[in-house]
Amino acid sequence: MLAIIAWIGRTIMGFVTEFGAVLTLLGRILRYLPRAVRDRHLVLQQMAIVGADSLPLVMLIGSFTGAIAALQATNLFAKFNLISIARPYIGGSIATVVFTELTPVLTALVIAGRVGGAIAAQIGTMAVSEQLDALEMMAIDRDRYLGMPRLLAALTMMPVLAVFSNVVALAGAFVLTALKFEFSAAMFFDSIVRFFRASEVTIGLVKSLVFGGTTALIGCYVGVQTSGGAEGVGNSTVRAFTLSAAAILVLDALFGYIL
Repeated sequence: MLAIIAWIGRTIMGFVTEFGAVLTLLGRILRYLPRAVRDRHLVLQQMAIVGADSLPLVMLIGSFTGAIAALQATNLFAKFNLISIARPYIGGSIATVVFTELTPVLTALVIAGRVGGAIAAQIGTMAVSEQLDALEMMAIDRDRYLGMPRLLAALTMMPVLAVFSNVVALAGAFVLTALKFEFSAAMFFDSIVRFFRASEVTIGLVKSLVFGGTTALIGCYVGVQTSGGAEGVGNSTVRAFTLSAAAILVLDALFGYIL
């Protein structure tokens, strides 16, 4: 019994310690945000990686996300023979789910896997090959040179990716409803317009911004902590994605409770 209590205590202390270290890293990086204009070449390079290079995958995932959301919504109404009654509301209900939940969360998970892991791997490789020590010897702050561009790029590009994902998700939802239940474009999109609320899009964009910043921050933190050569880099890549995915889901639950 004492061993279990001790393990729980160590786990809680380890979580609090790492959480504090991540917040400390965030504070150090935020100090360098005013230098973003001077270091714009670093920021733009990371924006291309987070945004343009991730766009095809995000749009692919978004289109199937919308189609699956439409499939589940229409099948549910069809199960209870309510599809004819629900037709005027299906487009609006799908848009609400896509804007507020599916697009922000799934886009963030894609970025956590593609970008968060890559950040940890890049910085982790620099850590095990002593390149971080070389930056320190040259009086280059790693938080400014490595952390700030990646965090700012994620904060900037994640909402943009979410907008593209929203568009293709609605297109995918319409195609499925049109093919399976013969919805017209006027009926589907009129439902979205009638029940549209700007707050739904705002919530989704805020979520995307927070999720993107969290992913980049965890990737930077895990990367700096890397040790143990190539095996350590691989472990850091997996750990960065695991922690980012868990943080995204926890934050989404908190958003759902607060909002």
